[in-house]
Amino acid sequence: MKEKQFIIIAGVIAGITAVSLVLLGNPANMGFCIACFVRDITGALGFHRAGVVQYIRPEIIGLVLGAFISALGFREFKASGGSSTVLRFLLGAAMMMGALVFLGCPWRLLLRIAGGDLTALIAIPGYIIGIWIGVLFLKKGYTLGAAAEQPSLNSYTGPFLSILLLALLVFAPAFIFFSEEGPGSMMAPLLVSLAAGLLIGFLAQRTRLCTMGAFRDILLFRDYHLFSGVAALFLAALIGNLLTGYFNPGLESQPVAHTAHLWNFLGIGIVGFAAVLAGGCPLRQLILSGEGNTDATATVLGMVFGAGIMHNFGWAGSPAGVETGGQIMVIGLWILLLLFAFLIVHGQASAEAFRGKK
Repeated sequence: MKEKQFIIIAGVIAGITAVSLVLLGNPANMGFCIACFVRDITGALGFHRAGVVQYIRPEIIGLVLGAFISALGFREFKASGGSSTVLRFLLGAAMMMGALVFLGCPWRLLLRIAGGDLTALIAIPGYIIGIWIGVLFLKKGYTLGAAAEQPSLNSYTGPFLSILLLALLVFAPAFIFFSEEGPGSMMAPLLVSLAAGLLIGFLAQRTRLCTMGAFRDILLFRDYHLFSGVAALFLAALIGNLLTGYFNPGLESQPVAHTAHLWNFLGIGIVGFAAVLAGGCPLRQLILSGEGNTDATATVLGMVFGAGIMHNFGWAGSPAGVETGGQIMVIGLWILLLLFAFLIVHGQASAEAFRGKK
């Protein structure tokens, strides 16, 4: 019972934090979006040149370092990895690419609905169906293998990169790009954003909060533990938006959103499917990176790679919708993910049959 109460409290704090960050300057319905913020960091480093989405978001830095502090304090920090690392990198790229068609990660999916964005309400079945398809492959034996113990220095990769990003943000050298207009120019104060990230990172590490995991556990085990935290996050954000006047229900003219419903559905579905295959949603990957998991760090770097691809090729969604290139990319990703999962399952079944003959 204490664990369930704790994850509900963590969800409430996360929802309140997201609304508070909007009040303090972050874009509306984007108080805390993993995909959007990683995309902004990608642009700030010059890996894409979309000028309106370039900023080193302290929230992302705080998530990793908050998880790092929590894992150290509770003796859960350890070097692990080596489980299909390159494949996880590609799954991270797929998650980001799907998210940038929808224009948000699963957290922003919830925050958009909590702000009255009905386009996100229409998209949420896509996320659940993507997870459900992934669960079908899990039931057939899909796995990328278990992580193994790694040299201890490897475990510090995620926290080190986060500290490096913080230094680049504070000192702002000439080769770093910051938006002067658009969502990338909208930000809460640096120290507040960093503190928010640290807090949510700490809580997410302790509770194992994961939006994909919430629905996966319901589908696999009828377990609602993680879902209780996700539901608490949504309700806290909804109430916060109602109290502060940020609840604006409708389909049209929602902040950083579009009404291409089919592509919203398919884009966020890619995120759900890829998250199951990778073992965690974008938030969970950052938390695992802070715990010393190098496979998760590779997945996060894949997200950076995916963000660069989306904006450099003009495939990301925009308030105007999704261009033809982005639509073709979405269909191609669905085919590739289905083929990838099928080949993994088929390969494992063949290996087991071979071992049985021996």
